[in-house]
Amino acid sequence: MKCYPETYGPAPRRSSRKVRVAHVGIGGDAPIVVQSMTNTDTADVAATAEQVAALARAGSELVRVTVNNTEAAAAVPLIRERLEAMGINAPLVGDFHFNGHRLLARHPACAESLAKLRINPGNVGRGSKRDEQFATMIEFACKYGKPVRIGVNWGSLDPELLARLMDENARLAEPEDAAVVTRRALVASALDSAKQAEGLGLPHDRIVLSCKVSGVQDLIAVYRDLAARCDYALHLGLTEAGMGSKGIVASTAAMAVLLQEGIGDTIRVSLTPEPGGERTREVIVAQEILQTMGLRSFTPMVIACPGCGRTTSTYFQELADRIQGYLRAQMPAWRSRYPGVENMRVAVMGCVVNGPGESKHANVGISLPGSGENPVAPVYVDGVKTVTLKGDNIAAEFQSIVERYVAGNYSRRPDPAPQKRDAARA
Repeated sequence: MKCYPETYGPAPRRSSRKVRVAHVGIGGDAPIVVQSMTNTDTADVAATAEQVAALARAGSELVRVTVNNTEAAAAVPLIRERLEAMGINAPLVGDFHFNGHRLLARHPACAESLAKLRINPGNVGRGSKRDEQFATMIEFACKYGKPVRIGVNWGSLDPELLARLMDENARLAEPEDAAVVTRRALVASALDSAKQAEGLGLPHDRIVLSCKVSGVQDLIAVYRDLAARCDYALHLGLTEAGMGSKGIVASTAAMAVLLQEGIGDTIRVSLTPEPGGERTREVIVAQEILQTMGLRSFTPMVIACPGCGRTTSTYFQELADRIQGYLRAQMPAWRSRYPGVENMRVAVMGCVVNGPGESKHANVGISLPGSGENPVAPVYVDGVKTVTLKGDNIAAEFQSIVERYVAGNYSRRPDPAPQKRDAARA
């Protein structure tokens, strides 16, 4: 977790508790974790395993799958086996609603194969059945040593709890707005359920809480309240964020405020995929939120100007897109070979106004010619002009320069320890 300069506002105050989910830590001193969720039919083992693998390769560190019927529950162990055969070790989180208590009882291998359970207290049961069915799920989590996310949702809030709080509010001399009471009910549901889970034997450090809403200001208010009242690890996300730029902007607006205040240990960007769009888009957006805020680094950043009347050519746009796509595509292979490469900055600029300056500030930068400029492109490496490119092969030559920079500056150095041991023996 990167510390903020004083000018950026308050220091982070994330959860002091770390929850261990397979090989992933959530909270405490662990990095903020990126999550995602499949939208396949979980009973379709091949399709679900393929999507989990795609999400994991894109950078999702936890992947949630729907477990809504007996076929899905039976498929979970098979999905885990197929993923292991593919070399994918992303932890699977089981998402349970309404019938989770029955599914876990009938399919213990499902519980065993999952790394974490997600329980929505608003959908566990009604009346007297609610506590019994919630207890059954917590008992399975305890039996198999699984952490639990108690995930309250605005759209499925426990109606009995909400009605009670609304009645209490109505009796006040100055009743509060219904939205305020609803937000309070969300937090109460999460905290009461966590307390109940601990009473059933689930350790404090195996609990993650979330309170999902679809409004930006509501999410900020709810999580500020939740963070002030507990030290559980917190999962952030704007539920039903929407499609395209609307979903991205809304999720960023809400979570950036909370992350800046040090609230949140794991995030998901719940985008509705556009027709034909990739599910992995939500992973990339989550990573970009964290990286642009300086909280984590996932892939080299490409700085590019927006273009103006000086940049009548689209060449710099095409080059920026090509380089950005290339860098992201290389990261699965680069992650272990070139440690630290995720911090690299590459600039692709479109004219002389800011081009040379931005290029000098990047690790590798190119200033392409704008309207009326000489048809040459100076390249800067760590602030020093090294070459001027011209002709029809600028894109390929610049990519080669980036590749050489990566290999020359981020290659893993051999471990000197064996040499030292050999010298000591001699």
